[in-house]
Amino acid sequence: MLTQRPLWQIVRPYVSVFDGPLAIIIFLIMSVGMVTLYSAGIGFSGRVEDQLRNIVIAFIVMWIAANVPPQTLMRFAVPLYVAGVTLLLAVVFFGIVKNGARRWINVGMIIQPSEMMKIAMPLMLAWYFQRREGQLTWREFIVAALILILPIALILKQPDLGTATLVLASGLSVIFLAGLSWRVIIGGIILGLASLPLVWRSMHDYQRERVLMLLDPTTDPLGKGFHIIQSTIAVGSGGITGKGWLKGTQAHLEFIPERTTDFIFAVFSEEFGLIGCAVLLMLYLLFFIRGLMIAAHAPTFFTRLLAGAITIIFFTYAFVNMGMVSGIVPVVGVPLPMMSYGGTALVTLAFGAGILMSIQRHRKLIQS
Repeated sequence: MLTQRPLWQIVRPYVSVFDGPLAIIIFLIMSVGMVTLYSAGIGFSGRVEDQLRNIVIAFIVMWIAANVPPQTLMRFAVPLYVAGVTLLLAVVFFGIVKNGARRWINVGMIIQPSEMMKIAMPLMLAWYFQRREGQLTWREFIVAALILILPIALILKQPDLGTATLVLASGLSVIFLAGLSWRVIIGGIILGLASLPLVWRSMHDYQRERVLMLLDPTTDPLGKGFHIIQSTIAVGSGGITGKGWLKGTQAHLEFIPERTTDFIFAVFSEEFGLIGCAVLLMLYLLFFIRGLMIAAHAPTFFTRLLAGAITIIFFTYAFVNMGMVSGIVPVVGVPLPMMSYGGTALVTLAFGAGILMSIQRHRKLIQS
């Protein structure tokens, strides 16, 4: 006589590919994001339903990535990087222009190739350093810098400062973790500070305006400074405990622009206050700690570099978004990871989280 197996025994082999602590942290952040999006999305028809669909897709992508062995990821590093750079070059000549920016291309569907580089870049650099493990000299770091500079130059040309910043962070994190000398790092910082006048002259007018608005948004309170002023008002008005869910006046009176996407943290801060922000920051910190733990125990040079870079990318997303909403960094259009409305960044980060889970899972398989 056949006995019916419990549902848990049926799904367990599929769920076991997820790293438990990481999956729980991601689920909690996404849940907080959905609660906040419901409040912020009042007046935006279908956004909650769309985000639920995006979350389902993200978990499917995460599950697929968690099943791919790191050795297989290494084989795709070079093709993925070459494909990304090729598509970025295609955007220069055949890209679709929206709001004055040429960032998208039609390849049967509309895609933004620069998003691919957030994962392709650390993959490529980790593969490069793995091939030269034990014989790293200044020449290898120069080649790595050239690998990094090419796609960033193409992304800046679009122009897209926010994505270029994230790709730069992903690449620099791999180079740093590979063992770059502190003397070179300090020298690079000094050189970067010295080149600020040249950088300022090369920036687009709207990018300069964002920096100026960060320094003093009151010079144009109803124009270019409106975003920063209203978001900081929302963050401060939440107080210790917040105004309560669905009771945020800045959001519901439509003072906060892009409140379901880049500025969702302002909505969250107003409604849940300092206590809510502390809990959310703790969740992001736990993700960061878990990612570094996976990187520290990774079995190969490639997986250590890749896990560390993905963790730093996630941290950079959160830091830049919260910083721009709070008025401490310029507004560069970076979403809050796992919380902001939208599918592209969510799926990209989910793929990165899946790679972390793959590294952890296959480490256990190797040890056993």
